[in-house]
Amino acid sequence: MKNSLETKLGIFVICAVLAAWAIIETLGSADVFSRGYHVSALFDTAQDLKVGDRVKMAGVEIGRVEKIGLTDSKVSVTMKLKSTAVVKTDSTATIKFTGLMGQNYVNITFGSAVAKPAEDGLVLTTAEQADLSAIMAKLDNAAAGIQNITKVFSGDKIDNLMGPLTDFFKQNSAPITATIANVKNISSQIAAGQGTIGKLIYEDALYATALTTVSNLQDTAKDAKDAIASAKLVMNDVAAGKGTIGKLLTDESLYNNTAAAMTNVNQILLKVNSGQGTIGKLVNDQEFYKNAKLSLQKLDKAADGLEDQGPLSVLGIMANNLF
Repeated sequence: MKNSLETKLGIFVICAVLAAWAIIETLGSADVFSRGYHVSALFDTAQDLKVGDRVKMAGVEIGRVEKIGLTDSKVSVTMKLKSTAVVKTDSTATIKFTGLMGQNYVNITFGSAVAKPAEDGLVLTTAEQADLSAIMAKLDNAAAGIQNITKVFSGDKIDNLMGPLTDFFKQNSAPITATIANVKNISSQIAAGQGTIGKLIYEDALYATALTTVSNLQDTAKDAKDAIASAKLVMNDVAAGKGTIGKLLTDESLYNNTAAAMTNVNQILLKVNSGQGTIGKLVNDQEFYKNAKLSLQKLDKAADGLEDQGPLSVLGIMANNLF
């Protein structure tokens, strides 16, 4: 009997220890007896984070939340991390949730490779996650909006909206039917290759004509390209001083000769204007002009005298002059 009582008592103690260990593990207080270091972070809101919630890095648990408090209008979260967890000085802490039931945890990023490992008491930078309650409130508002839309399109209101449209179709059923029949007839003719559109779609003559036109355009483009190439060659020859036009444009001796000729013409004109030389005297000498005028007048009178005498008199005068 004694042995049976001691056995039962031992079993009870073992069960109590196991239950206590399970409770401590669930609450996260088992980390009190393990080695590690502490880091903290300041958040705008704790989002229902509780003491004992997990701290994870890339989905792997590296510690537990040890303390949550308010400081300077912020929520201070102190975390105890395992000694094997390597957190960098530029790592970022974010409160996230694992499900719709509100199971929150603190996620810590790896940080950069060049950053130093965190020391005990380091305050991590934070990134705020969308609040689950705010998301649920927005979803609730969206559901309410959808519900209002469905109320708008209830049976009675749908009848009110569709009633005029139904009446329109009823009143114009004959014209609408005729229009549909005409459209069907036209589409049948087009499918049979009838009419202008049908011929444009199904006859090969249009394709052949278009192909010929494109070929002609290609030939014209080729001829134009050859003409441009020939013109380019001519312009290159002209620029190089080849041919008559090239020499006229690039030969300096022609320019010099032309300039010298113009200078000579200018000098001749100056001499003529100044009365030098035969032409100058003819142009500028007034006495020569008067003598020439008198000679012309005498010739005019002599011609008049000869006109008054007959041919025999003229021959007699000529004979007297000769003999």
